[in-house]
Amino acid sequence: MQKPVLLFLASLIGATLAGCANLMDTTEPAQPVKPLSPANTAKVEEIRYADFDPEVLYLLTSAEIAGQRGRYDVTLLNYLKAAQRSRDKGVIRRALRIAQSLNGDNAQLQMATLWLEVEPDSLEAHRVLAIQAVKRSQLDTALQHMEQILELGGDADFDSLAGMASQLSPDKQQELLELYRQLAERHQDNIEIEYSIALLMKINNQPATALERLEPLLAAHPNFQPAIILKGDLLYQTGLPSAALDHLLQNTRKFPDNRQMGTLYGRMLVGEGEMQAAQDEFARLMTQFPTVPGLRLSHALVAVENGELDTARQDLISLIEQGHHSHEAHFYLGKIADMENDPQQAIGYYEQVEKGPQYFPALSRASVLRAEAGDIDGALSNLRQMREANPQQAENFWLLEINLLLEQVLPDEAFDSANQALAELPDSVRIRYARAMLLDGMERTEEAEADLRQVLDADPDNSVALNALGYILATRTDRLGEAEELIGRALSLDPNNPAILDSMGWVLFRQDQFESALTYLKQAYETLPDPEVAAHFGELLWRIGEQEQARIVWRDALDDNPDHPILLETVQRLTGDQDL
Repeated sequence: MQKPVLLFLASLIGATLAGCANLMDTTEPAQPVKPLSPANTAKVEEIRYADFDPEVLYLLTSAEIAGQRGRYDVTLLNYLKAAQRSRDKGVIRRALRIAQSLNGDNAQLQMATLWLEVEPDSLEAHRVLAIQAVKRSQLDTALQHMEQILELGGDADFDSLAGMASQLSPDKQQELLELYRQLAERHQDNIEIEYSIALLMKINNQPATALERLEPLLAAHPNFQPAIILKGDLLYQTGLPSAALDHLLQNTRKFPDNRQMGTLYGRMLVGEGEMQAAQDEFARLMTQFPTVPGLRLSHALVAVENGELDTARQDLISLIEQGHHSHEAHFYLGKIADMENDPQQAIGYYEQVEKGPQYFPALSRASVLRAEAGDIDGALSNLRQMREANPQQAENFWLLEINLLLEQVLPDEAFDSANQALAELPDSVRIRYARAMLLDGMERTEEAEADLRQVLDADPDNSVALNALGYILATRTDRLGEAEELIGRALSLDPNNPAILDSMGWVLFRQDQFESALTYLKQAYETLPDPEVAAHFGELLWRIGEQEQARIVWRDALDDNPDHPILLETVQRLTGDQDL
């Protein structure tokens, strides 16, 4: 089956390493970039230009003036020079803040190294050097700095360093895990190191081992909340969702002020389909943390799923009024209007989504609604004007146009657009794949295969293209062995994808391997009772003598998809009648 930054100066003090207890709380977006202005700099830290020689004083003054004019590169360069010449702790610290605000890793490394020369016991300099060492995959060096912080009596943030391991390659993750084990031997009573080892095991895809490592820690420190959160996550990952939910329910009530724990619990409820309980949990969190807009957004989205549209609408309007998550809020207000069959209001909301991950989905849906209202020319014209104005996003706009034409059952026009798009963007894998699907729908098999082969030349591990080509060969040709090999490769890359499972079942069915085919088609149908999957599964059941069960499968599919062509053709061909 185929399926067609600038936050300036001291506002970033200490923000580079966030505690690991925050890792699972993603309710808040990154704060917006604030440009440097006289008002911003005045509030940050007072600059005293005492006891500096004239050259240093000139560098500092010109740096501040450059910052006020938006020339942050000049500000940073002058502060680096002033710090190196003066070796003054205050100047070094301020230069480091500027480097952090500009994400200047080399400058941070220079200033933190200089700071340690001037003040060998600086905890902050050690922290910065640890972070920079991780970014350079110098893990042993990073832990040396963290251990030095510990020996100096500071909070070494071992858990934060472990949390950064997700950005490392698997071999570096394993190296860091081994270094932490060595640390644990030297600091046997440090619960942060023990917790970090469990966290690293989780990142290394060892959830069961991580859970085993965590249990003695929690037995000795039952109120250590980061470990409580991690245990809930690990229980879920090891296939024990009920135990995970029970664990988090008990502990969110024990620690109601832990927002990360409550958020994880709410999201886990969503994952398990416990939507009313999830809405109740996010409502509790909203009451507990009224100034956290991400919780209100989560509550609104769960309310939409629960059909409580008025509740969701109130939350979303409130977010817009407060200036939070406005693009997401407009998108979901559009969805609510859509659900209420108010296309004009839906279009109005969708068109206020101007950026973010919802931008293209909102534009796509607004275009479809315009076309359905009889203004397809206006919808197409709008997409084309936006494509011309945003050439860097041309591929996305072309795909929106092609999909819009397909939605309006205009395959010839969609094919023409795909050809124009490829003439402009010949290396676009997504557009070439889209044209291949159009060619397959026109039964131009050789051309469809040629496009998919070109996709696979550019992206050999593209499981979607592998599956599509295998399925086309399995349905349009007698090259079944080749089809099975392609689908097998796709399945090895994405083993739980129901579309690929269906394709494998179908190619095995065509080779009369009914028993093996049944395993794949049954799993595909149970995961995704799509009408095409139902057609295939029912046909196999019919062939092996389970006609009544086949009728049940087809009847259920026809109830929701009475006009599906593949389903109707299958039923008509095998039963001689579409009335089951």
